Amino acid sequence: MRMYDLIMKKRNRMSLSREEIRFMIQHYTAGFIPDYQMSAMMMAIYFNGMNDEETLQLTMAMAESGDLLDLSAIDGIKVDKHSTGGVGDKTSLALTPMVAACGVPVAKMSGRGLGHTGGTIDKLESFPGFSVSMDTNQFMRQVNDIGIAIMGQTKDLAPADKKLYALRDVTATVDNMSLIASSIMSKKLASGADAIVLDVKTGSGAFMKEEKDAFALAEEMVRIGRGAGRDTRAVISDMDEPLGYAIGNALEVKEAIDTLNGKGPEDFLELCLTLGTSMVLAGKKAESEEEAREMLLEKIENGSALRKLAQFVKAQGGDESLVFESERLPRASMEKTVTAARDGFVSHIDCDEAGICSLILGGGRETKESAIDLSVGLLLSKKVGDMVKQGETLATLYGNDAAALSEAVERYKAACHITEGPVEKRSLIRGMIC
Repeated sequence: MRMYDLIMKKRNRMSLSREEIRFMIQHYTAGFIPDYQMSAMMMAIYFNGMNDEETLQLTMAMAESGDLLDLSAIDGIKVDKHSTGGVGDKTSLALTPMVAACGVPVAKMSGRGLGHTGGTIDKLESFPGFSVSMDTNQFMRQVNDIGIAIMGQTKDLAPADKKLYALRDVTATVDNMSLIASSIMSKKLASGADAIVLDVKTGSGAFMKEEKDAFALAEEMVRIGRGAGRDTRAVISDMDEPLGYAIGNALEVKEAIDTLNGKGPEDFLELCLTLGTSMVLAGKKAESEEEAREMLLEKIENGSALRKLAQFVKAQGGDESLVFESERLPRASMEKTVTAARDGFVSHIDCDEAGICSLILGGGRETKESAIDLSVGLLLSKKVGDMVKQGETLATLYGNDAAALSEAVERYKAACHITEGPVEKRSLIRGMIC
């Protein structure tokens, strides 16, 4: 088998077989196929696409290119959740304790963020001492003991995807549905969960700006997951404005804690309940959506979800007292408010720009080597559809650098738009694939 022949086959709009795809991925990962040939293949796929079977086989080949986590030693149905990312997306921080408190084991691999804020692991490090350094046996033992554990992704998890994504990133071949879906799902399948719930974002702050593209990606990933024998479901959620009110690592942790205390933002709680309902159903702990939702609300009301978060933080070396005293979480030394220039209604918040404000303040990474300031960020006071009066606070920005704080304030002023007439709020949940 020669890579040259496979490139020509795909160039001529022919389908690649399972054996051909596995040959290509195995030999590229091992270094036997050069980047220039794989670049040609990625471009051929970009223009000519892949059918459903090709996409499944590409995903499986990438998943099997490294370690496959075997979670069979964990009791029960293991359910994982993945978000395509967005501004203010701190969902895992509140969702996973809620689900674990319902008796569904959550064994999750997470990464660090590259962008406007940190990833789940970065945010959890707002608890001093928190660590994701553990081996697989410790990871599974913790899930069996308390129902939840989060560890960092290993370098041997889907190494073919890491190598391919780096190549696609510099050859303008990222934006292809089969390649996007196989990249995400290869890591999820390699992580070993029995069921996967996907949160696919759409809107100005999402990777998929258009709703139809978000639905297409969700459908593709669900098809892959089910083809691989995993119970896979998807929620398509709105990211045309930040999720909740907090943007920034420790600020988002506090908002997640507020939510577990029954005092969280309505949109954030709704997303947690929607995703959590799918996770509880997939974990066979409820027989209907109504029952699953009631279980999750009960875990908030009786405090067991909050206690589960504290138990989880303590198990991974963090200071669990901050779960109950969240005002002691890191907070920046300076703050400035952005106020409304006139009366009216908030018509639009440029989600990407709000995220960039956090990045300017130091809350995110521009490169993998960048250091994150966990204490900085934004707290919104008004969301789309809210009425405002001239001089009323739109957002408060927190920083440790005066120049960066001033720059972020000006940026947010331009990102928050006010119109004269009332504005209809968009529905948060755009659709589901169950």
